[in-house]
Amino acid sequence: DSLAALLLILLGLPFLGGLVLLISRCPLRWARISALVLAGVQLAITVGIVAAAVPILQEKSEFFRKYRPQSVVDEVPVMNPIAVPGAIRVPNLIARADAPVPPLPQSGPGGTMVPPPPPKTVEVTRTSIELLPLSSRLAASDNRATPTGIRFFLGLDGINLWLVALSSVILLPVVLISWNHIQERAAEFYGWLFILNAAVVGVFLAMDAILFYVFFELTLIPMFFLIGIWGTGSLRREAARKFFLYTLSGSLISLLGILGVVLVCYDRTGILTFSIPDLAEIVRQQTVSLRGDALQWWLDAQTILFLTLVAGFAVKIPLIPLHSWLPITYSEAPIGVTMMLSALLAKMGTYGLVRLCLPLTPDAVLSMGLPLLGILAAIGIIYGSLCAYAQKDLKRMIAYSSVAHLGFCVLGLLAFNAEGIAGGVLHMVNHGLSTGALFLLVGLLAERYTSQQIADNSGIWNRLPVLTFFMMMMCLASVGLPGLNNFVSEMLMLGALCNLRSPSVSGYLFAAVAAFGIFLSAWYLLTMLQRMFFGPLKESAPKVSDEPIQDLNGRELAAIAPLAALCLFLGLFPQFLMDSMQRDVQSIAQVAEEARQRAGVQQQTIVVAQKP
Repeated sequence: DSLAALLLILLGLPFLGGLVLLISRCPLRWARISALVLAGVQLAITVGIVAAAVPILQEKSEFFRKYRPQSVVDEVPVMNPIAVPGAIRVPNLIARADAPVPPLPQSGPGGTMVPPPPPKTVEVTRTSIELLPLSSRLAASDNRATPTGIRFFLGLDGINLWLVALSSVILLPVVLISWNHIQERAAEFYGWLFILNAAVVGVFLAMDAILFYVFFELTLIPMFFLIGIWGTGSLRREAARKFFLYTLSGSLISLLGILGVVLVCYDRTGILTFSIPDLAEIVRQQTVSLRGDALQWWLDAQTILFLTLVAGFAVKIPLIPLHSWLPITYSEAPIGVTMMLSALLAKMGTYGLVRLCLPLTPDAVLSMGLPLLGILAAIGIIYGSLCAYAQKDLKRMIAYSSVAHLGFCVLGLLAFNAEGIAGGVLHMVNHGLSTGALFLLVGLLAERYTSQQIADNSGIWNRLPVLTFFMMMMCLASVGLPGLNNFVSEMLMLGALCNLRSPSVSGYLFAAVAAFGIFLSAWYLLTMLQRMFFGPLKESAPKVSDEPIQDLNGRELAAIAPLAALCLFLGLFPQFLMDSMQRDVQSIAQVAEEARQRAGVQQQTIVVAQKP
């Protein structure tokens, strides 16, 4: 209960704090202090949540690893979150259609009828908080009324815990880097920033499909104002409008996919639910249990549902050719907003693949994921890398690098095995830290020089050795240097592509493209370092002409040093994260194995340690 209460505080505090800042319009000094305190409190709450949740998730993963049931479909739900506000324990949603019929009551001593022992059931955690009650129908499979309607269903599991933590970790450096960049209407800026953060946290925590969509769309409103009002260029309003329209168009199509999944499940089972875990359970039980024409109907429906679901996520990532909003948006947005956009909002797209597409349309992911989205992601890796190398502006170069790195993440997830899912989820966190830190360093350079053109600066090492050290470290992290964070997730995803067993494609070509993308990232990032930070000293005009350019101060070190430390920690001790997500990753991987069986692919048993 206390952990669930902390989740509500984590979601409500930035939203309410943002509204207060918007209404108060306090002076610049008080706006800065209020934002800094609020971000610090949110980070402290997140640390408490992580400290409480990790032992629980690790225990669940350890139990699953040692005592994994033989009948996974019956006894292990696809998703079973913890820390659910208004939690109730209920039997798992439906029984298998091919489960044996319960025995009839037997005659006991004296002719009395003795009821049979109750069937073994598995309890799952759901919520009792209703937002929009709808009618309830009797679930014929287990003869009980199933609660329906849109619910305030939040929860933690191994998939979203670290993305929630990333949201709070990034927020504090964003406030610190905006300290000098935002001078006008600062209270409004920070207000919209905290509302944006609350919406991002809501996306990651939502376990109800409609609630997920509401939070997903809510991010558009603060982003529109943050870019349109406080953008740094003359095209900021056009950038805000383009971002809004692109994302809205894609997410409306995804809404059709969400409603389609709900209605298909309702039509086939009589259960009307918007709970993502329940929908995943229905899809799994139906596809495992049915045969013949009934199964083929489900497979055909998944194809349409997958294409509609993935539309909004592809725009958010973004995948080629839906990326044209990215260059102008990243360039025109304030540096703190660009950090949020690259570190968090882009991850909403890849997170949507894991949370909705993989469990709700597994057969379509297996048959269409890599042949369609995988090809687009592979093109994005090469195209984004070449565009990054061609850029003259440092900020645009890092923006295009995100296209390449997130294309790699999509390939790992669509490999649809335990290694790929674990590597993809870990890469969301790793890329958020390293790319957020790179944009932060661009903002620190912008505080000192009027130009961020690569050709206008060289030899910055001589003037700013500490800043150069952090820039080198973050570039090496992005390249995937062993010992830093991106190396672990990239190797997991490469291993997943080499271990791919898809009915229609071979993973080795995709693995080769991804490996070549790592080489290209080293090419453009190390070339940028050599041109801009080493060689003879050549500086563009200083931002403040009457003051000498100084290296990082205490505020700036407080912003960049924690991100660098986390990149190093996750490079050396990634198992800390992997242990907490193992159970949830293996559950989705088991769904993939069942889909491979249906596709006629030779089944490979997921290797788990046995109880000694």
